[in-house]
Amino acid sequence: MSRGLIVWVLAAVFTVSSFARAADNELTEQEKKDGWVLMFDGKTPKGWIAGKNPMPDKQVEDGTLNVKDQGAYVAHYEKPFKDFVFKCDFKLDKGVNSGLFFRIAKPGDGGIGRGWEIQVKDDAGKAPTRFDCGSLYEYMAPTKQAAKPAGEWNSIEVSAIGPKVTVTLNGEKVLDADLNKWTEAGKNPDGSKNKFKWALKDQPREGHIGLSFHDKGKSAWYRNIKVKEVKAEAK
Repeated sequence: MSRGLIVWVLAAVFTVSSFARAADNELTEQEKKDGWVLMFDGKTPKGWIAGKNPMPDKQVEDGTLNVKDQGAYVAHYEKPFKDFVFKCDFKLDKGVNSGLFFRIAKPGDGGIGRGWEIQVKDDAGKAPTRFDCGSLYEYMAPTKQAAKPAGEWNSIEVSAIGPKVTVTLNGEKVLDADLNKWTEAGKNPDGSKNKFKWALKDQPREGHIGLSFHDKGKSAWYRNIKVKEVKAEAK
């Protein structure tokens, strides 16, 4: 192959790959065709609600959504979802405890409509527990701790289809749960206890997606927040 042809081929490959990848907070053409919804455009917090008010503009920082002092424990996206695949990137200050909430049927309610949480926390290097990054919080520990150290970007994918929930953190599948196995309030299938006064199987199967804030004055940044609704197979 001649030198000129090699250069042309490499240029063509670069051009194709450039079109295949989207910039931060954008969807590729294929993602648009596949039905993905961009939940944050990198410029405004449009669509996000903190408590009863729109999320403040100050939460947008350099193309990220920073939940620091956002005005509510959990800010939620305006549209509810049932069965879906969710993706985002996150980066944390040292020691920060944040979280991703799903199927929040009653935003602001601490009862059965509060949804369930996939923990987002500065836990790199720790042995995983039911309270650490990638866990189904209080209910099930991740199989391994795949989180990166504070200050580094992580990618996470959460799939919720019917009672089945899976989590992939930085390319590694760390959680595979069946919500129907949590049949008793305050008790996990392995016999350990949780603090909730309802059985996880009874949680609503449709609701809002939320970002939580715990640590006053500390930051948890999110970007490339997107979701795709899917149709559950009939059982």
